[in-house]
Amino acid sequence: MRIALDTNLLVYAEGVNGPERRDAARRIVDQLHLLHEFVIAVQTLGELHRVLTGKAKMPSALAAEAAHSWRRLAHIAPSDETTLTAACDLINAHPHQIWDAIILSAAAEAGCALLLSEDMQDGFVYRGVTVANPFAETPHPLLASLLETPP
Repeated sequence: MRIALDTNLLVYAEGVNGPERRDAARRIVDQLHLLHEFVIAVQTLGELHRVLTGKAKMPSALAAEAAHSWRRLAHIAPSDETTLTAACDLINAHPHQIWDAIILSAAAEAGCALLLSEDMQDGFVYRGVTVANPFAETPHPLLASLLETPP
C-alpha cells in the first residue's frame, strides 16, 4: 500500500518536539516502511525545511540534509497546476488549509490509500485517500490493521 506522510510526522521523527514524540514517530515509520511504500509531497518537504530552520533553529544545510534523507525513503509526489486545481476544489467543498489540501491532493494523485497526518481530520476520505492520525489514542481502523500486520 502507498502511504503518504504529512509534515508533522517528519518533524516529530527529526526530534523537534522531544524524544518521546520522536520515538513514537520513528516506530510508526519503521514498522510501516517494512511492508509499504511511502509517498511524500514536495510541499511536505518544504514545510519540513521551514520548521527545522524556524522552530528548531537548525542551519539550512542541515535542514536540507534532513529533507534529502526523507527523499531517499519515499517516492516524492510533485505539485503542479492539476494538484493546485484539485486542492482548490477540495477547500471549496471541505474546510482545509490550502497547504494541507495540496498535500492531500498530491497523495491522491500518487495513488495513496492512506495519509498519516495529525493536523487533518482523522477518518476524512478524499479521492480514495483516508486521513489517519498516527498519534490518536485509538488509531483509525485502517492504520491499526497495518500496524498489527507482522513484518
